[in-house]
Amino acid sequence: MFTAWQEFCRGKRSKADVQVFRFDLENNIFRLNEELKNCTWEPSSYSGFYVRDPKLRHIHKAVVKDRIFNQALFRILYQIFDPVFIYDSYSCRVGKGTHRGVLRLESFIRKASKNYTRPTFALKCDVKKFFDSISHEILLGIIKNKICDGKTFDIISLIVKSFQTVEGKGLPLGNVTSQLFANVYLNELDQFVKHVLKVKYYVRYCDDFIILENDKEKLFDHVRTIESFLGKNLDLKLHPNKISIRKISQGIDFLGYVVLPHYKVLRTKTKRRVLRKVDLLRRNIEEGIITKEFFDSLVQSYLGILKHCRGQQVSEQIKLKTGLSCDFGIISTYN
Repeated sequence: MFTAWQEFCRGKRSKADVQVFRFDLENNIFRLNEELKNCTWEPSSYSGFYVRDPKLRHIHKAVVKDRIFNQALFRILYQIFDPVFIYDSYSCRVGKGTHRGVLRLESFIRKASKNYTRPTFALKCDVKKFFDSISHEILLGIIKNKICDGKTFDIISLIVKSFQTVEGKGLPLGNVTSQLFANVYLNELDQFVKHVLKVKYYVRYCDDFIILENDKEKLFDHVRTIESFLGKNLDLKLHPNKISIRKISQGIDFLGYVVLPHYKVLRTKTKRRVLRKVDLLRRNIEEGIITKEFFDSLVQSYLGILKHCRGQQVSEQIKLKTGLSCDFGIISTYN
């Protein structure tokens, strides 16, 4: 529990609810431990708020005590479930992430196209309202195949059933366990695609996935088969407006980048959003709303994103914007 606390509170120590919990940390941790030992722990209600990342998302946050327990449970369950996931699932896993997912896609494109000498097509899909549509019954059925201990399974059931968007469905985006449960749920799709459809070039990040084939008609077949599998086995649907089949020469939009033959660029929407954010941050620091350190760290993170693609022009725009009104040390750092 104390290890889970240390992991949970990274970057959150200034939050009011975290500070209140920390004020009587030892008693709070031991009280939580006793509740779990005596099987009296129950999840508290969630507080909801919206974030734009970049689309509007409804986040549901548990109380600090429950979030610490979710962190502790995640640490154990991750070791059980991660080994059964396919290699090319890149969301919320140690040693994976967006950049590795994009690099893997680039590698797959080169292999599938024989170094861009063969016609190759990419199918890109995502699941409609994925987190809101996860069936509690189906998820718990999958989990029960791996978790034999009755008390542990009962606690997992409490967490899964503590939130719903409609009767018996939905996971809260604010729980760390939700990210793991999402991977557990879509691992069923991963296994189907790899071992039943025998797809060689497949990459998934959360509910977004890409399949590469040299035969375009084969991708149309995959869409129909995957739609049928999702509906029958996971009670999910593909987003009808987000199914696309493109030649790789047209560029494949994935995880904020557009992968083109021999190079990649930042997605246009992402580029515009970054430049707007830099303008806003600059105004905020001039008005004293944010500190110079916070400003510098965010600008450096944007420049870091651009190092992974052909983004010199955007980097120069950011440097110019951050150096116009006053010297924040950004231009000298990156020239």
